[in-house]
Amino acid sequence: MPEVSAPDSILIGGDLRVNRIGFGAMKLTGDQVWGPYPDHERAVAVLRSVVELGVQLIDTADVYGPHTNELLIKDALHPYPNDLVIATKGGFVRGGYDYDTLGAVGNVNYLRQAAYTSARRLGVDSIDLYYLHSGRATDAPFEDQVGALAELRRAGLLRHIGLSNVTLEQLRVAQTIVPIAAVTALFNVTMRAGSDLLAAAEQDGIAFAPWHPVTMTDGPLATRAAEVITPIARAHQASTQQVALAWQLHVSTQTLPIPGTTSIAHLKENLEATSLRLTAEELAAVDGISAA
Repeated sequence: MPEVSAPDSILIGGDLRVNRIGFGAMKLTGDQVWGPYPDHERAVAVLRSVVELGVQLIDTADVYGPHTNELLIKDALHPYPNDLVIATKGGFVRGGYDYDTLGAVGNVNYLRQAAYTSARRLGVDSIDLYYLHSGRATDAPFEDQVGALAELRRAGLLRHIGLSNVTLEQLRVAQTIVPIAAVTALFNVTMRAGSDLLAAAEQDGIAFAPWHPVTMTDGPLATRAAEVITPIARAHQASTQQVALAWQLHVSTQTLPIPGTTSIAHLKENLEATSLRLTAEELAAVDGISAA
């Protein structure tokens, strides 16, 4: 059966073209995403390899560390290459090491502060892509939160605005306030929670950045995923994770997966997934995992 090609790049917000696989920097933090990554030199080497290997989008957030991830990116890569897009996020806070201290804040003054201080930590005057990190905050209306980011966009601090951890309804509300360039959601071969947002992204021509893009062990479909993907990987002399990532690139022209790693070897393996050309039959088999 003929192989199916996937586009090599994607356009964000109509003016930022990047290669189809980005890099999620969250893993370059301490245990449980708390504190700095323990091997600073290794982290710097990974980030520099990211750029050297042609990745054009790095995804971070102020809550990663908190703050240490953005500072690490500046330390490793500033001044940034002209073709590198850095996406960061604001709206989550951490009260300590335990994940149960994570909370969403929608106070508009806090969001303004978060965006300005992210720009300062990254060493930029304008943030390429800034996400509202959560639609779950209850201390301010969602419309006010998006409106605050829209004001910062008009002021030039933010070039484009994205949404993370939102519902389809919230995406539609936000789009009545300001152009939305990207959305992120949980979406992989076993977990398709973001399917409705992906469909909306396809309809509207916006980027869809699936998180946990190569995970195959979540939920009750993990066994089924292994049964389907293992023979496909064997046929292409690839790893199962590479097949899972190649599927992300094939499933829609709007997907922009952002896998993370602390290993240069694993980084190279992820990027090699762009060369995999899956057949229509193989794609259908992976698509069908969620229907099992």
